[in-house]
Amino acid sequence: MPINDDEQCGDGKHIFGTVKVGERGQIVIPKEARDIFGINPGDTLMVLGDEKRGIALVKAEKFQSLAEKMLTMFEKKPSNTDTED
Repeated sequence: MPINDDEQCGDGKHIFGTVKVGERGQIVIPKEARDIFGINPGDTLMVLGDEKRGIALVKAEKFQSLAEKMLTMFEKKPSNTDTED
C-alpha cells in the first residue's frame, strides 16, 4: 500500500509519501514537506548522502549557519588546561 499523506511519526519526524524521479533526475518535494521546512521556490538545498543510510536535503542557509558556528569554535583560543613540563 503506497503512502500518500504526511504521516506524523512523533518527535518531529514525518513520512511524506513517495515521489518519482523524472527523466532529468528531478523530484517534486511534497507540499507538506515544503511547508513544514519552509522551502520556497528559488531556495538552495544541499544534497547530502550516506551510502548506507540514504540521501538528505538540507536548506543551504541552515548548513551555512552550522558551518559558521563551527568555524567560530575553531577560531577561539583553546583554554590552557594542558601543562607543559
